[in-house]
Amino acid sequence: MFSLFPALVGGSVADRSALRFGDRSLTYAELAASAGALATRLDGAGRVAVWATPTLETAVGVVAALLAGVPAVPLNPKSGEAELGHILGDSAPSLVLAARGDRLPGPLGALERIDVEAAVQVAVPVDVEVSGTETGGAVTDPDAPALVVYTSGTTGPPKGAVIPRRAVAATLDALADAWQWTGDDVLVHGLPLFHVHGLIIGILGPLRRGGSVRHLGRFSAEGVARELNAGATMLFGVPTMYHRLAETLAEDPGLAKALGGARLLVSGSAALPLHDHERITAATGRGVVERYGMTETLMNTSVRADGKVRPGTVGVPLPGVGLRLVEEDGTTIAGYEADGTPTGAYDGESVGEIQVRGPNLFTEYLNRPDATAAAYTADGWFRTGDMAVLDPDGSVRIVGRKATDLIKSGGYKIGAGEIENALLEHPGVREAAVAGEPDADLGERVVAWIVPLDPQVPPSADELADHVARRLAPHKRPRRVRFLDELPRNDMGKILKRALPRV
Repeated sequence: MFSLFPALVGGSVADRSALRFGDRSLTYAELAASAGALATRLDGAGRVAVWATPTLETAVGVVAALLAGVPAVPLNPKSGEAELGHILGDSAPSLVLAARGDRLPGPLGALERIDVEAAVQVAVPVDVEVSGTETGGAVTDPDAPALVVYTSGTTGPPKGAVIPRRAVAATLDALADAWQWTGDDVLVHGLPLFHVHGLIIGILGPLRRGGSVRHLGRFSAEGVARELNAGATMLFGVPTMYHRLAETLAEDPGLAKALGGARLLVSGSAALPLHDHERITAATGRGVVERYGMTETLMNTSVRADGKVRPGTVGVPLPGVGLRLVEEDGTTIAGYEADGTPTGAYDGESVGEIQVRGPNLFTEYLNRPDATAAAYTADGWFRTGDMAVLDPDGSVRIVGRKATDLIKSGGYKIGAGEIENALLEHPGVREAAVAGEPDADLGERVVAWIVPLDPQVPPSADELADHVARRLAPHKRPRRVRFLDELPRNDMGKILKRALPRV
């Protein structure tokens, strides 16, 4: 029988710590009791919204919904009222789960509220049946919806990606294979719990393995070092977090020792700059593994735990995931079959859109049949909108988004990501973003936004252009350079290129 959380059913790890947030924790037996009791209250509820603060209550609420076979809609507590109103109107939840004492904004006022109880309780039998279809996390239909996760809405109002239960299981099992992830692992992270990275991979991942997760609540280098020194084996983060760790390493040998003792350091949600890779590896002897995923696809590729870390690449497709790079006219450049068989030639230069297929994909955009149809090709591949090349060793190297990062200049197709990485190698550059702007002669010109290491003595535009031309090619050099105090980013650390100031 299909089961998302076999560890909650079997009882073999009943006394093991499942979740810890600060000084509050639940064993597997206590989680089964708390989530199981809540699951019985959700019988027939339809979709349920979850006020996804970084707390024990959020984790219990989502697990309870999954035990009940009820789709959970995680809500970003930082969402504005207009965005929140759109999500609630679109997903139509029947109630909202929140921690006792949380103050909810106006748009949630009309919904029935259930306060999640995550207090330590006496364990009760886990195999409580809910709705006649759910027994301890098992469900007869793997394609039943597990979550509705809303996209960032960079091209319009957020769309609700319906994530089926089989996609959650397939992704987490594929990551277990790639990362040699077992129930003995203890994960530490401080990621938000309203999105795929922090919630599905960072909370449901350890629970599916029968392992433990320690959530920092709020990310800090001190918290990371403390948990790694106290037995945590894995760290998940986004580039902003790893940048802060890299900045701290020079003055904190204790942090270097803690990171060096981790079994696995994983970065995702955006590309980790080369200079942060190098600083962390030099100080700790430990490389940072990068992976690639999306809301609609969960995880697609990763550097393997037993593979070689190559900064700038996101590894190879996970087991069961087919991947191909496609020209604008639909011609396939190269890729992988779902069984890992390579197709085409990997030249490290040909840029194409990444398309994927496999059990990790979402079912649909809620209430958006036209958008769902447009997201897929006629032969069933999902169009990611991300541009990449396949290096000669088979690694996927992402060069940017098709909409914002593919620059067509002077007859060349240029990926913004490789220019950003080149700029970040310059000793005077702290942060960099690259995009194209209209140019009467070239079609588009390459423009760079730079946060200098020393604002009083920034590198010159000519110096940066020459730096890129030497490392990549002359046609990839920035034609304009603009200096900023900081780059606009979202909650996951991704640069918001549409918010970059234009002249």
